[in-house]
Parts: sequence; C-alpha cells; structure tokens
Amino acid sequence: MNLKKILTNWRVVILIVLVLFALIAIKPSPGIEGVSIRSVTANSTAFNAGIENPNPKLTPLAKERIVFIDGEEILDVGDYHSVVAGLIEGSTTRIETDKGVYSLIVREDVEGMVDLGLDVYNSPSSNLRKGLDLEGGTRVLLEPEEQVSDDDMDIILANLKERLNVYGLGDVIVRTATDLAGVDYILIEMAGVTEEEVKELIAKQGKFEAKISDETVFLGGKEDITYVCRSADCSGIDPQRGCSQTGSGWACGFSFSITLSPEAAERQASLTENLAVLNEEGGSYLNESLILYLDDIEVDSLRIGSELKGRATTNIQISGSGSGRTQEEAALMSLQDMKRLQTIIITGSLPVKLNIVKMDTISATLGKEFLDNAVLIGILAALSVVSVVLIRYRKVKVVLPMVLTLASEVVLVLGFAALVGWNLDLASIAGIIIMVGTGVDHLIIITDETLKEKFVYDWKEKIKRAMFIVMAAYFTTCAGMIPLWFAGAGLLKGFAFTTIVGISFGVLIARPAYAAMIEILLR
Repeated sequence: MNLKKILTNWRVVILIVLVLFALIAIKPSPGIEGVSIRSVTANSTAFNAGIENPNPKLTPLAKERIVFIDGEEILDVGDYHSVVAGLIEGSTTRIETDKGVYSLIVREDVEGMVDLGLDVYNSPSSNLRKGLDLEGGTRVLLEPEEQVSDDDMDIILANLKERLNVYGLGDVIVRTATDLAGVDYILIEMAGVTEEEVKELIAKQGKFEAKISDETVFLGGKEDITYVCRSADCSGIDPQRGCSQTGSGWACGFSFSITLSPEAAERQASLTENLAVLNEEGGSYLNESLILYLDDIEVDSLRIGSELKGRATTNIQISGSGSGRTQEEAALMSLQDMKRLQTIIITGSLPVKLNIVKMDTISATLGKEFLDNAVLIGILAALSVVSVVLIRYRKVKVVLPMVLTLASEVVLVLGFAALVGWNLDLASIAGIIIMVGTGVDHLIIITDETLKEKFVYDWKEKIKRAMFIVMAAYFTTCAGMIPLWFAGAGLLKGFAFTTIVGISFGVLIARPAYAAMIEILLR
C-alpha cells in the first residue's frame, strides 16, 4: 500500500521520469568493441579515402567506429596498432566502420612507419565525455601580450580554431577565461596531443597567403588586404547564384568582397595576365585557381573570374558554396564556409602574440588511473555513508529511500552532462562528491525533523521546517561556488558548475521526493 502511494506521488513521479530521461541521455552501452576515430589528418590517406573528421559536437557514441581492417576484427587500440603495423607500403587496405567501408592506400611517414592519418581511441561505452584529467591530452592557458578588444579576442579565437582544424585535431576546446582580477586568458584543451605539438601549433603567430601558379598574390593582414566585408550588404548568400537542387541535395553559393592594397592588386594583374580563359560550370573562369594557405597548408581553392584577367582591381569578390540535404542546411553550411574563409583572410597572423602561461599534459594511462581511483573512492564513500546512516537510524525504510535518492541525484547530473556535452574531469568529480555530501546532510535534516517532536507538529509543518533549512543551505552553497567559477582563470569552473547543477537537481527535485517518501513511510 505504501509503495503504491509512493509511486503515485507527483514529486516521486517527476523524479522517476527525469531519471529515465537522464539514462537515455547517458545511453549506457557496455560491451561495445572497436576503436572510435578521434581525428583525421588533413590530406592523409584516410582523408583522401573519404573518412571525415568527426564533428566536435557529436556525442561519443555517435563518432565513427572502426570494427574491421582487412577482415580482422578490431577490439581495442592495441589491435588497431598491431594490424596497422603489419600493413605494406603501397598496398590497399580495407577499413570497415559502423558507417561505411573505405579503401585506403597504405603510406609511410618520414620515419618509415605506416601512417593512415587516423587518431583513434577505445570506443566509449556511454555518451559521457571525459575531460583531459581522465582521457589524457594537453591543456594550455594563453595570455595575450597586450590588452585586446572584444572584436580582436573573437578573431583570435576563430583563428586558433581554424588553425587547429587545419591540422586535423579533434576534441578541441577553445574558449576565453577571466580570473578574479579581470585578466583575460584563452584556454585550449586538446585530447591526444603532445606538449611539443601544442607549442608548434600555438606559439607561432601564423601565416596566411594566397597563391596563383605557386606565386604569392597577397598575404593575410592589413598590409595586403585592407578590408574584408562581413556585413549583410556585401556578404552572404550570392543573390545571382542563390540555392539550387543537386543530385543528392541542395547547394548554395556565397560571396563577399575584399579590398586589396594597390601593390597586391598589381601582383594579381601580373600573375593573371597570361592565363587562359575557360568556359565551364555556367561561367567564365581562368585556368588557374587562387589557392589559400595557412601555415603552408592548403585550406581552400577558389576559381578566378575571367573579368579579373590582367586587371589591377583592388575590389574583388571571393565566392564559394556549401551543400546540404535540405535548402536550409545548405544555406547554413554555405554561411559557415564563408565565415571560415573570412576568418582565414582577416587573421592570417594573430592580432597579438600569445604567451603560454601554463601547460599541463596528462597521458591516457595516467588519466585512466585517475578515473579508476575516483570510482573506487566514490564506492568507498558511498559504503561509508550507508553504514553510518544505517547505524544512526536502524531502519531500512529510511536508509533505502536515502540511498536511492542520492543515486538518482548522481544519475541526473551525469545525464545533464551528457545532454549538454559537459566534460567530466577531476574537478567535476569533486563537485559530484560535494553534491553527495550536501545531499546526505539535507536528507538527514529532513529525516530528523520528521522523526522528532512527533506529537507537537503535524507532518506538513515538519516537512516545511526541514525544507526551509535545506533551501537556506542550498543558497549558501551556491553563493560560495560563484567566486570559484572565475577563480584560476576558469580552471575550477567544472567544480563550481557541477556542484551548482547537482545541488539544484537535489533541492528542486530529488530531496522533495525523498521528503514525500519519508512522510508516507513514517506516518
């Protein structure tokens, strides 16, 4: 009878429904075998075979997973490297993934080692994202050498993201951070990258150049490019080309104008003067393309309109296109590609030099050890709490709801982290432990207020008194977490965020449900 009352109580029903949604978001999938693709190196044999660099926004379980190479089953990273090491230079290998089958030409790197251009890791068993402390990788804290405006900071972030994308790095987080003194920093987190690679990519300010027939036409920055239009009146979906249906979907053209310096315009006129004119794709173009390079790596190729042949034009149009399954998706991809090109052209070099303030590198092995120790400590802490509570109350009908309530709070936090893509690191795990600790305190307060002075107060008054104490403690904890959100240039944000989210789920959902259960069981 009590169980039926509990399961039909509206507070308990809300808790159960949200826990089910959290489990769906986490999507625990034990037993998954294979290796997932973390990143694909640009212009590598895997890249040329059609294997795409995974979108950072994909959930862990949605990333492409390698299951067979030449018919041999791949169960883990060890199997992958063992099979790849046995491949022969120049041969063709067949890779089967959960999304397709690819044929790759085996190539060796400068050291004579087989390199397919894939960075892989053991396939995850859930949608929970692990931070660098648990996954392994490098965290870099950068400080601009001089004060920068908000616009310059946006350009720096876009430039860094573009540069890292060019190098095929996956699982990259680039964001701003501010400490309590108001100093602005840039925080970069990259999985599976060594400290030397990071210094090579970030320490230099970068170089952008555009070439025709291997001759430089103009360089990035204001010396050669005096203006890049990013407003709606001179950039966006090309009104002349618009969007059109293709065989497999839609394609939309974009265009934006740039202004060259007179010197750059003269170089363009000189290099295009003797080029031939081709009539194709419904337009008239020169037989050579304008090739864009970032740090000597090709990032894009643009057709040159025949009207620019031999002309020292300072105002020119940069055009391109994007494709998608629907017209809306094609338009969105087109605008994203346009913004990417604008960023490359504007920022060939970073507006200011960045100094490395702090760099932490954690190996994948050490990260796994951290995770195992954190899980072990969590289990021991849970057993200790259960033992103390059982000794204190000596009533299973009090202890069991308390344990289930604490477990539900943990599930809710993990489900929220999986849903919003929050990376769980050691700071976040510490926040979960704090959440469980405050949860035990609040549940004991609710239980004691319910048990004491049994004949003086009615049940509603007892619960009201207990929840008043719980809410006061909740607001105090939240107030204490707010400074930590900004402390240490944002490095403690995971701890503050997880703690606030966890105790919010507890105070607003789980602990009122526990109070309802206790009222029904002890009345």
